[in-house]
Amino acid sequence: FTLARSSTSTSTTMASTSGSCATPGCTNAITKPLACPKCMQHGIRNVFCGQKCFKENYAQHKQIHTLIQQMGGGGGGGHRKTPPDGISCPVDSPVELKKSLPSWASNYSFSGDLRPALLSPKRPITNAKVCKPDYATHTGGASESEQRDRASNNNIRVYGPDELEGESNLRYACAMGREVLDEGGKALRVGVTTDEIDRVIHEASMERECYPSPLNYYNFPKSVCTSVNEVICHGIPDYREVQDGDIVNIDVTTYSRGGYHGDLNETFFVGNVDAGGRRVVETAFECLQSALAMVQPGTLYRDLGSTIHRVASANKCSVVRTYCGHGIGSLFHTAPNVPHYNKNKAKGVMKEGHVFTVEPMINLGGYDDITWGDNWTAVTRDGKRSAQFEHTVLVTKDGCEILTARENEPVMKWDPDLLQR
Repeated sequence: FTLARSSTSTSTTMASTSGSCATPGCTNAITKPLACPKCMQHGIRNVFCGQKCFKENYAQHKQIHTLIQQMGGGGGGGHRKTPPDGISCPVDSPVELKKSLPSWASNYSFSGDLRPALLSPKRPITNAKVCKPDYATHTGGASESEQRDRASNNNIRVYGPDELEGESNLRYACAMGREVLDEGGKALRVGVTTDEIDRVIHEASMERECYPSPLNYYNFPKSVCTSVNEVICHGIPDYREVQDGDIVNIDVTTYSRGGYHGDLNETFFVGNVDAGGRRVVETAFECLQSALAMVQPGTLYRDLGSTIHRVASANKCSVVRTYCGHGIGSLFHTAPNVPHYNKNKAKGVMKEGHVFTVEPMINLGGYDDITWGDNWTAVTRDGKRSAQFEHTVLVTKDGCEILTARENEPVMKWDPDLLQR
């Protein structure tokens, strides 16, 4: 599950914890709490110890209002928000209704041939043992723990054995993510709906006592992202049937009972995919493969983009710039930012114990993207196809470990038969 470049760049306070002042470093007791009215409009409660503290910190604090708008926190709208009415219908509805366009799409100018269909109702968490992340029940899907992290932490977390090993810890979360993706991949074929893929992913997560991390994250309505053809990322599963010749990316993240996320994705060939589709999928695989070969202590995060750019360019493809890889673990998205394009300005040097995703999005045409009217689905501006592969990796003493690798495949190996459906 990708992260927009701008999402981790803020250093302002996002949400105050219960009983603490929202001003960074303030230790005053809150006897007469003052809540920021603008934050309250977005469903986020930031409380100050008094009028004086609020006024003195407001110049810094108000920066989060723009960020909330960009991420769709609470009721303020913006890029991440609940889709409008007219986008869903029950599973037992007539096929003609299920395949109809959502209300936002009636007069929308699409860049490519793909069209959305209606969505099924939100799937419930049916396993009482599943641990829910903080955003699971938030009205706006906001992760207040991530917001606090952005406000107060500029360091890349180092994970040790206690967090990596053991039942339900980080390594386990990644292994479960791999199993869940494999289940979704098995269900993919010509004629199946991406909503059916979502059902399989959701139920596989429940069986493994994992929460499907995308569900309700800033109001994302489904348990997995399914990105077809010109969709770059964040495709919402719907009642559209997968067609012969489609390329389909399935992006899975699972959240374990121990409180850790594991994130990965793969792009599959469905039926008879043409030469261009096969080229962009293999190029995306090679871009990730080449980048992971660089991961070791001392590597600059920004240098991954140069290698990815070189591989993509050699295959006459482009690299998406809007979305990037990210730190992951107890938080879904955190430091570092991992851009995939050339000459980026990412900060940080890899150290043993760092855990992050690399997930280059590669286009057959230009790198520019636009977002559909559902406020989630990112597509290529020129309508040409896009492909992506992703792994969660751990920096080790002398290289890296792919935490989301297939069993008995510690190093990525290109095998198109594994991706053919």
